[in-house]
Amino acid sequence: MSSTEDGVVHAVLAAKAAEVRRELATLHAPATDSGGISFGKRVGDGTSIAVERITQVAASDRLQTMLVAITRAQVKLADGSYGTCDNCGAAIPPERLEALPWATTCVSC
Repeated sequence: MSSTEDGVVHAVLAAKAAEVRRELATLHAPATDSGGISFGKRVGDGTSIAVERITQVAASDRLQTMLVAITRAQVKLADGSYGTCDNCGAAIPPERLEALPWATTCVSC
């Protein structure tokens, strides 16, 4: 990979990492509701709030996983191993890296 390509990948990874961190900050912001969650026999506001929070936790987990992958790809770019699979050592196809610049494994792995 040329230094120009490295620079482009570096910029893409940095931008994506910043985007993920912003999304995580939004998800982790304190809740604006002041009431507690109550559950009864009917679906109501308490249930809706609980479902929303469960969804936020799942989104946070997904974003944390993505941030770990982005950070790993940045390390690989810095040490010259970007584009090789962490599991089997094979080259990651350029199409995969174009679609997911933070991919650290080949499609098979």
